[in-house]
Amino acid sequence: MKNVSSVFWYALSICAVLVVWGVFKPTHLQTLSANVTNWISESFGWYYLLIVMILLAFCIYLIFSRFGRIKLGKESDQPEFSLASWFAMLFSAGMGMGLVFWTTAEPISHAFKSPPRTAVGSDEAIKEALQYSFFHWGIHAWAIYGIVALALAYFKFRRGFPGLISSTLVPIFGEQSMRGVPGKLIDTLAVFATVVGVASTLGFGSAQINGGLSFLFNTPNNFGMQLLILAVSTVLFILSAWSGIGKGIKYLSNINMGLGFLLLIMLFIVGPTLYILNMFTHTIGSYIANFFDMSFRIAPLNAEGRTWIDNWTIFYWAWWISWAPFVGIFIARISKGRTIKEFMLGVLFVPALVCFIFFSVFGVSALNIEQHGVALISSLSLETTTFGVLQHYPLGEFMSLLTIAVIAIFFITSADSATFVLGMLTTGGSLNPANSVKIVWGLAMSAMAAIIVYFGGTQGLQNMLIIAALPFSFVMLLMGVSFYKEVRHDLGKKNDHKREKLKQTS
Repeated sequence: MKNVSSVFWYALSICAVLVVWGVFKPTHLQTLSANVTNWISESFGWYYLLIVMILLAFCIYLIFSRFGRIKLGKESDQPEFSLASWFAMLFSAGMGMGLVFWTTAEPISHAFKSPPRTAVGSDEAIKEALQYSFFHWGIHAWAIYGIVALALAYFKFRRGFPGLISSTLVPIFGEQSMRGVPGKLIDTLAVFATVVGVASTLGFGSAQINGGLSFLFNTPNNFGMQLLILAVSTVLFILSAWSGIGKGIKYLSNINMGLGFLLLIMLFIVGPTLYILNMFTHTIGSYIANFFDMSFRIAPLNAEGRTWIDNWTIFYWAWWISWAPFVGIFIARISKGRTIKEFMLGVLFVPALVCFIFFSVFGVSALNIEQHGVALISSLSLETTTFGVLQHYPLGEFMSLLTIAVIAIFFITSADSATFVLGMLTTGGSLNPANSVKIVWGLAMSAMAAIIVYFGGTQGLQNMLIIAALPFSFVMLLMGVSFYKEVRHDLGKKNDHKREKLKQTS
């Protein structure tokens, strides 16, 4: 295979070992991953909470800092994509099918299965259910993506470095080190985190598509059916990736955002409209009022509360971190020509607001049904919750079919975006990796997704995410430090140049 770096072979070998391990020793892999996950959650839970808040604080600082006017590119560069296409692509890559999966399942779980603080089914539990959903899908997640994307875009388009994670650390460790073994190890870690993060999401997606088909058409709901869905989807997203970022990914992202908002508007109209508006308004206030309390809550004296935090907040922070190399590189690729301030405002707040709207419409529609005794939505499996909710509203069957279509397209856009990013990382940062490389990574992700679903289901997905995220979190911190060091130097040189020109003209 031409133009692939040694990172390609290192990362592919690690993925192959895990796939073979999962095929021949699934129980052993499940047990070991569960033990490692428990150790990480107990020993590093505090660390996950702190690092995410540090990254968020840095993002907010950059918006108001003197660095905000610096372009991610040369001064003459203009954005390649319109604002609408930019938002659609970063949102599809950043949240994708996970949003459709959790918009009903998470609020229902928080309110009627395992509330974070209060009694099951109480008014407080219902209000907190949406508040914590906002918290998990809000600006914390996008700060994680934003830091990685910002550093990559800055070093690639302004400084002319290769589009690699290791390139962003040159100001700290030097170019020779980052081109050598340490740099290769960092890029291999980024590839592995990406494969695990995206494979986990593909696992969620195949389970939900299978659940929806089973719920609507009584098709078998088992591993074999999920494997078939994975196989068909793999062919589709490889074909999309083959067509390139400016065609397949862009068009599918725009189409899917349109379908997603159509579904949202339909449910908003036929659902409990006034209740949705009231809960959205109330939750925005409670999210802001309790922002720091939720951000630092670790429950050191409450074992039950700590278990909830490990299963939800720590899992989400690990999920976002494991997705950060993939989403960060993809967002960086589509953000050339934007200023740091524009970039941060767009990445932090617009997708978070869209998430809040989706959770309000879908989540409140779900809560409303169980709250008024129409149906026990909390008794449904995670992957069928959304379909169970929709059947109790007018046009439910049509909305369910539309939901399957949205999930399927999110499935394809997330996966083909990931194959593009993995191709970049394993071909020395090429902005147009070979199709053969993208095909290999598409097959590797699907194989990993199949193994993860087979050996552990939802818990197996969570285990792999938390394990992959821990080492990459240290790299993220270093990326922030390296970016700050370089951008200060950049602005200093710019100011020196201006002073020199003033001297010459005076």
